[in-house]
Amino acid sequence: MNYGSRQEGSLRLRDRARGPAVWELRYRTTDHDGRRKLKSTIIGTIEEYPTKAAARAQIRTRAPLLNIARTSRGQTVGDLIDRFIAEEHLAQIKVGEQGHSLHYSTAAAYLLVLNKYLRPRWGSLRPEEVRPAAVQAWLNGLAAAPKYKANIRGLLHRLFEKAMFWDVMETQRNPIGLVEVKGMSKRKRLPTVLTEEQFHPVVLRLQDPQRAMVLLAQCTGLRVSEILALQWSDIDFDSNTFQIQRAIVNGRVDQVKTEYSEDVLPLDPYLKEVLLKWRVDTPPSAEGWVFPNPATGRPYHASGIQKHYLRPTGIELGIQLGWHTFRHTYRSWLDATGAPVGVQQKLMRHAQVSTTMNTYGNALMQSKRDANSKVVRMISGEEAHRQEQTQT
Repeated sequence: MNYGSRQEGSLRLRDRARGPAVWELRYRTTDHDGRRKLKSTIIGTIEEYPTKAAARAQIRTRAPLLNIARTSRGQTVGDLIDRFIAEEHLAQIKVGEQGHSLHYSTAAAYLLVLNKYLRPRWGSLRPEEVRPAAVQAWLNGLAAAPKYKANIRGLLHRLFEKAMFWDVMETQRNPIGLVEVKGMSKRKRLPTVLTEEQFHPVVLRLQDPQRAMVLLAQCTGLRVSEILALQWSDIDFDSNTFQIQRAIVNGRVDQVKTEYSEDVLPLDPYLKEVLLKWRVDTPPSAEGWVFPNPATGRPYHASGIQKHYLRPTGIELGIQLGWHTFRHTYRSWLDATGAPVGVQQKLMRHAQVSTTMNTYGNALMQSKRDANSKVVRMISGEEAHRQEQTQT
């Protein structure tokens, strides 16, 4: 089926090992060296487009994708967006296809910014028609946090870099580099950091598995994506250590956030007992997840637990409570214990560490264990005290 000089290619429904089947578009395009190549892209799932006609209609909105190699100068920003989505395999990654360089969370964030912000405002213009002053005024008027505005600007900047690389526009200074986002390094709202007196009532109001998750978060500073991705095989109860080697975002298994996030951490005896007790009641799962949803055998979604458990508990106690609250609090409590900054960075697994810490990081387990245990004592000591009061 043809529309002018643009081909729609062949559309087929492809089954996947997991999740709903997807509509796959296969088409040919001419490379810069004049050779014809067969390419493919995912249009969406059968749940999004129940019929072939619906999927075909979606293809027409992406028609510039099929003319990418035939035209260069004169393309619109929308054309660039289509090509960027295709070459970075964003749609494929979002539907769970493995073997690509970007994380699921990154691909999903890119698609959101491209289709919600950049395409509606700038998609119909050619790159040379996008003026820095207009971009500046547009960003200033967006109802978004400065950091998120900086992310939008950054993706538009990258899109223009690609345009020069693809010879769609002249190689020059990137005009988006002239755009500034004020306050992008400042938080719109200070993060919540709990005191000991605030934390313990949170735990008392929760039942397992949410209670065990929160204790794990506060005793280790783990991100919730890392907590939900833990498998029992990651925990060495004999050596009192556990390893972080994957993350789960929106139910999808992904790599950890950075290479520094993948590390071996100390398992304090108190937290060890918490996990051993929970293991007795853990619902079965094929992959051995530490926190599987009993209805699915798969890990929980973090947003659901935050919405139904953490936020209501926080409202009841008069505090802003979310998953990242515990990571902020852990970092603050480490500081209160007098833990060296280098040890704090290793426990938090931040990328910004000194050369000395990177070089001698593997020899710091005892220092990490001592600093970590001081934080856990703040929890376990109070718990033991409460149990003694209950027994008497």
